[in-house]
Parts: sequence; structure tokens; C-alpha cells
Amino acid sequence: MPTPLPIAIYYEQPNWFKPLFAELDRRGIPYVALNAVEHTYSPADHPEELYSLVFNRMSPSAWNRDHGDQIFYTLGFLEHLESRGVRVINGLAAFRSELSKAGQLSLLDELKLPYPKARVIHRPSQAAAATEGLRWPVVVKPNIGGSGAGVKRFDHISQLTAAAAAPSGDPDALAFGLDSVALVQEFIPARDAHIVRVEVLNGRYLYAIKVHITGETFDLCPADICRTSTGVDLNRAACAIDAPKSGITVEAYTPPAEVIADVERIMAASKIDIGGIEYITDDRDGQRYYYDTNALSNFVADGKNVIGFDPFEKLVDWLEDEAAKASQLKAELVGAAG
Repeated sequence: MPTPLPIAIYYEQPNWFKPLFAELDRRGIPYVALNAVEHTYSPADHPEELYSLVFNRMSPSAWNRDHGDQIFYTLGFLEHLESRGVRVINGLAAFRSELSKAGQLSLLDELKLPYPKARVIHRPSQAAAATEGLRWPVVVKPNIGGSGAGVKRFDHISQLTAAAAAPSGDPDALAFGLDSVALVQEFIPARDAHIVRVEVLNGRYLYAIKVHITGETFDLCPADICRTSTGVDLNRAACAIDAPKSGITVEAYTPPAEVIADVERIMAASKIDIGGIEYITDDRDGQRYYYDTNALSNFVADGKNVIGFDPFEKLVDWLEDEAAKASQLKAELVGAAG
């Protein structure tokens, strides 16, 4: 029996995934950490001979950490892996869905699921006209986002017009991000000042959290929320070391069965194996809206204290099983070819 090939973890933001590496180390599972910042490859490479599978942990918010070059590089790398028959978790289709908020809304529309009304633009001069038929306030968000990067709220057309006219580089200017595309979207006032994030693993419901927001930020990264809704500070060792100071708090929550079914449908259609869907309930009329699909799931900090279990343990259980399946399939293919 040949020695099993290691699992490859392809990542960009190191602090979010320390718990994953720690759990792999604890179990003695062979793995290779591929840091996207330094990574290169050749089209002649044969990654299928190096890894049992590759777990894609690239973040779309990398551009907010001066790593935007890695986003488009990753598209090519994933395409290379899949062309070589490598099992990729959250592969090319999933990553592409992560990189387009406009595409996410089109998918929600196709699935006939509710989402905040929006228009897609590619120049700041289009922003004001794009608000026609939308309820105010509105937000303008980069098409390639991640962790709320670049999202701006506007309460009046005059504010939006001024931002659209601001020169590039001005902190008040609209942020269009890497692909020069943005959404002008209705801002939804959150009922009871919270949103819900539902996580899936292997495309199936894993857990959900209720995130209590302050209204001052759009950054809802789960690993960076380090206080419960009862005011208890979470274990700092379980929080990302660079987690921002904010008033956002978190608690476990079980969503309605229809939400779980909706989330699993979205993930299946997006080809996302592991990730999270965020939704919000409009305080004006009680309508639920799905508004963000995340192929990158860094999990809530200190899971045992928040949701009653460590999601990284379940993740590694699944990775082990998937690696074994991929290795078995490869052996069968080699045997059949021989």
C-alpha cells in the first residue's frame, strides 16, 4: 500500500487558519501549507502526484491586505489543479462564485430566493441613476468584496453624488475593488440589530450564529468576533490575533428549517463544499433576505464556548475522509489503467 499523499491547504490569511493547522498537527495528519503569498506553479507540474487533495482557503478580501494579485492568480492555479484531476475542495466554480456579488444575486434570483434589490455598475458616474426604484438608504459595495471591505452606506442622493464625484484615492470616494464593478443595493435595517450566518460542511448544515451588529461596520468576519451576546470575552487564543476591536457580539442560533433548506440549495448551486450564507430580516416588514455567499469559512472563534463544539474538529474529520476517498479513487484509476 503506497504512503498516503498529504493534504494541501492553500491559504492567504494565516491567522484565521491557525486552529485548522493545530488540529491537523494534533492528529498527526500529513499536510502541506501552501501560502498563496509566496506560491508559484508551472503548467508542467503534476500536483496529483504530490497531494491527496487541495483545500482552497483563498480569501476575496486579500486585496484589502495588499494581496489582490493572488486572487486572479488563484483562478489559474485552481484551473491547473482540476485539469490534472486533483480533488479540490471549494474549487474553481466555488471560488468564482465567491468573487462576484453580482453573480451571487443572479443565482439567488434564479433560485427564486429573496435578496436586497440591487443594480450592477462599472463607473462611479452610474451610481446615482442606479438608485432609481431602490429604497433608501442604499449601500455601494465592491463586486469582489470579503469581510465587508469597501462597503459604504448613503442616506441621501446628495451624499452618493458627492462620493461618485470624489477623485480616486479620496477616502470618501466609492470603492469598486479589483474588477472595477460595484453594486448599488438597498440597505436593509436589521430587525433586533442582528444578522444570521449559516455554515455548511460538505454542503450540509453545520451550525448558525446570530451576529449582533452596531450599525457602524460591515465587517462581520466570524473569526474576528471575540465576545458573546452576554458580554463574555471569548478565549483570545481562539480569536484571530489581528481581530479588530468592535462592539459586535455573537451567539449560537438555530435557524428555521426552511432557511437551512435554502442555504443548502444555494451552496449546491454555487458548488461550495464548505462556506457560509448570511441573511438579514428587514425591520420594516419582517422580510428575510439572503445577501452574501461565502466560500471562505473561517468559523466562529472559540466554537466550543459559542456553539457547543469545535467546528475545526468536524472539518478535519471530513478532510481525512475526503483524502481517503480521493486516494482510493486514484488507486482504482491507476489499477484500471494498468
